[in-house]
Amino acid sequence: MFEVLMLICFGCSWPINVYKSYKSRSTAGKSLTFLMIIVAGYVFGIAGKIMSGNINYVLIFYLLNLLVVSADIVLYFRNKALENGRAATAAA
Repeated sequence: MFEVLMLICFGCSWPINVYKSYKSRSTAGKSLTFLMIIVAGYVFGIAGKIMSGNINYVLIFYLLNLLVVSADIVLYFRNKALENGRAATAAA
């Protein structure tokens, strides 16, 4: 039960983070290393569930959170490209 509550709390915060990334069009305050560590944690959690044979509804929360954090990584690269474009325009 506590595992589900933890995943729900994270699951509520990640979409807000993704929305802020999308709207800001900036990587300011973002760490790709941090995001990759979070992804690794979810992958290990999923692997642990599968390897232990403890496949239940909690796995859905792991997968959803992994998907949302992955979307934030995609936005990180989009925002980095936008920043590079703005810097090139300003330099020209």
